[in-house]
Amino acid sequence: MAADPLATFHGALLRPGDSGYEEARRVHNGMIDKRPALIARCGDAGDAAAAIAYARAHELEISVRGGGHNVAGTAVTDGGVMVDLAGLRQVDVDREARNARAQGGATWGVMDSATQANGLAVTGGMISSTGVAGLTLGGGLGWLMGRYGLSCDNLRAAEVVTADSRVLRASEEENTDLFWAIRGGGGNFGAAIELEFHVHPVGPVVTAIQASFPVERAPEVLALYRELTTDGPDDLTMNAALLHTPEGEQLVGILGCHLGGQAQAKRDLAPLRRLRGAVALDLGPSEYRIVNSLLDVNYPRGALNYWKSRFLRALSDDAIAQIVASFRTAPSPRTTFVIENLHGAVTRVPVEATAVPHRQPGYNFLMTSVWDAPAASAGNVAWTRGVFEAIHPFVAEPRYSNYLDADEVADVDPVRDSYGPNYERLVEVKRAYDPDNVFRLNQNVKP
Repeated sequence: MAADPLATFHGALLRPGDSGYEEARRVHNGMIDKRPALIARCGDAGDAAAAIAYARAHELEISVRGGGHNVAGTAVTDGGVMVDLAGLRQVDVDREARNARAQGGATWGVMDSATQANGLAVTGGMISSTGVAGLTLGGGLGWLMGRYGLSCDNLRAAEVVTADSRVLRASEEENTDLFWAIRGGGGNFGAAIELEFHVHPVGPVVTAIQASFPVERAPEVLALYRELTTDGPDDLTMNAALLHTPEGEQLVGILGCHLGGQAQAKRDLAPLRRLRGAVALDLGPSEYRIVNSLLDVNYPRGALNYWKSRFLRALSDDAIAQIVASFRTAPSPRTTFVIENLHGAVTRVPVEATAVPHRQPGYNFLMTSVWDAPAASAGNVAWTRGVFEAIHPFVAEPRYSNYLDADEVADVDPVRDSYGPNYERLVEVKRAYDPDNVFRLNQNVKP
């Protein structure tokens, strides 16, 4: 009789009905309501290897949970085995070497606290509850990307448990094909137990950018945003947004972070300061870790989420007009439209250097539909899909893989669009490390 792979498991094993099971199966998006047959709460790489071996021996679907923030809910399997890394949250920082090691369940809030205590940081998610591993494996947009590139551009190495339960180190020196693939290729190749980053001197005080205006000013404000982000400095990364106040009032806003000195930030942001009629305008010093959590309030744990995203062909006047008109019909006061600017260091990385192909200056458009009542789900999802169709004439083929929704992650066409010219190489690496597509609950690259 074959040995039980879980005989060596040291963490907690939760099944339906066990204490803690209900909380463990929940992720950030309240739309996700799946019930794993087993939740394996791992304490180390050996536990993850054992859980994967057990699932394969019993022909059970595998999901891997890190921070559990991904809106598509790929961290949870229905009826399979969840390899749960949420308890692995430690971050160790070597200030002299400018190196940070984050375990697979760490969030960016934990990461920022550890690195900023040493005056360091790396490009991380704009919501502090986002998982370090998930964001990095998919690319990693953030407030530092203009100066320091994507999260994955700063990855030095990773410890990965593969489909055959091997524990491998991936870096520029070891398993180099795997290292190339995990920098943008998502969770297709294994469970990331630990990630090692090159971190940079940042702050801890930077210039925060928070400006909001009545939504009627949106065409003017978004045109200024376009002006400020066209050939803007690396130190300045900004998003534009159409959003709601807690009372439901619609606004247009610009949010961002300037890493340069206060004098330079003042010069670079002068056109924004001159724009009259602001509801709120804060262009002053703030701790970076606070800037990197300003959006948290818009995305509370347990709220219902459905997102759509595509890169824009251009942030033209016509595109702006359509985006604004669509937002004005939003059925939920939690819904936000975001325009993200890729520039600076992100665009100076060769397309073939990592799995992420998005290296051209430009804009990504993201619709984050968020609401509270389950009874409103059908209406909000239908509205989001309809608006996405209305904006289709202004979008390009590429997509950012971390924003693929539950309708898209298993569809080969959106995934292929996410990786463009790097897709076929990802397929080759997938065949080498996961020929049976064991890791398929992700932005799935089919072998």
